[in-house]
Amino acid sequence: MNFRKTIIICLTVGLLPAGSMMAQDGFTGLKAEAVASVESMQKLTQEIVDSLFSFSELGFQEFETQRYLVELLEENGFEVELGVAGIPSAWWGTWGSGEPVIALGSDVDGIPRSSQMPGVAFRQPMIEGAPGHGEGHNSGQAVNIVAALAVKELMERENLPGTIVIWPGIAEELLGTKAWYARDGLFEGVNAVLFTHVSNNLSVSWGRARGTGLVSVEYLFDGEAAHGAGDPWEGRSALDAVDLMNIAWNFRREHLHPLQRSHYVISNGGDQPNVVPSSASVWYFIREVTADGIRENFDTLHQIAEGAALMSDTSMSRRIIGAAYPRHFNQPIAIAMDENIQRIGLPQWSEDDQQFARALQELMGSDEPQGLATELSGIIPDLEQPVSGGSDDIGDVSWNVPTVTLRFPSNVRGLQGHHWSSAMAMATPIAHKGAIAGAKVIATTMLDLLQSETLLKMRKHISMMYKLSMRFTHLSLAEMIPGH
Repeated sequence: MNFRKTIIICLTVGLLPAGSMMAQDGFTGLKAEAVASVESMQKLTQEIVDSLFSFSELGFQEFETQRYLVELLEENGFEVELGVAGIPSAWWGTWGSGEPVIALGSDVDGIPRSSQMPGVAFRQPMIEGAPGHGEGHNSGQAVNIVAALAVKELMERENLPGTIVIWPGIAEELLGTKAWYARDGLFEGVNAVLFTHVSNNLSVSWGRARGTGLVSVEYLFDGEAAHGAGDPWEGRSALDAVDLMNIAWNFRREHLHPLQRSHYVISNGGDQPNVVPSSASVWYFIREVTADGIRENFDTLHQIAEGAALMSDTSMSRRIIGAAYPRHFNQPIAIAMDENIQRIGLPQWSEDDQQFARALQELMGSDEPQGLATELSGIIPDLEQPVSGGSDDIGDVSWNVPTVTLRFPSNVRGLQGHHWSSAMAMATPIAHKGAIAGAKVIATTMLDLLQSETLLKMRKHISMMYKLSMRFTHLSLAEMIPGH
């Protein structure tokens, strides 16, 4: 199939209605008003989604994203603090006073080398070799901000007490900030965290979540330079130490639990072949489904690094870049959110939406492209057995504050993660409609928290029981300086 002939979706035409496949007249009172208010902000939703897509900044470099979102929040009455937790591109927006304090978060960083023109079903970078939103992190803040503005208007009119916080997940792909937010007390006094992440359906989970926690660490070796042909015996190769470390870890994998995931890149391999490398480094992600498993594998990795330094007669140091606990989400809030999901339902996809989705799926090798989801996947309960997979530093937040993650349908199922294909739909009507649906869920769940004293008591009690079952201690944060 010639995918260059596949239909191209224009991004600048007016939004199609972001309606639902299910009737929304089940909502009454403030919830009905909140849903209508979100619906009226379709243009703003599109502007936020597409603006962040155009920035496509890597972790710790999200300064255009910061400038745009902070300006938008301040225009709407939020007080914003910049550079929180010592992270220059981070910020913390607050409006209102008193309890409950509801914090809305979503990631904003891009993926290396995933620049992609949206709305086309073939590979076409906007800028060759540049970052892009191959994880769809351009969409979540639109969900949060639109929901917050809808609820803020109702709180002002009805004199409802409460505080709305909006914050970004900076450098999530490096697991680089949320643990510091928690460590530095930014979530103290927060009653609930509603986190959002792009997906291909509309869902929430509670209890242990699919995926892993991790430690992100770089090992640096220092040796002695020498002429590679003239007198190599005078040198001590730091690259040899890196090679020995990687070989040893790869042999050790056979004896690790099958649910672990670990991977590395050589971040510095020397300067040129005829110079014995005096410095070299390797960057590892060590993942496991339990905090104890992460620590155990991390200790093993460190012993291997020490051995590699000993064998190569080099010196070794390490730099911990990020860390994340496995995720554990709050049951009462998740159940309340799922009730709202069931009423809101999935967006009403157009035939153009479905045709484009199927074209992307065919591009990625699907023999039976299914298009966009038309049925809700349902709430995901506590896992009886852990399931390995990716990581997110929202895990550290979830062990400090009652937290849930809403997954909203702004992307196409069957695409490759952390890949340019996952950017193709992220500034199209698919992304806009999915964000509108997500904003309706967040807004109605915020109203549940604002109006239901029973829910607030339940979520606190459940979270206390979870914390008693697992003593929370940050993973190696004492060594870390955010963004370094």
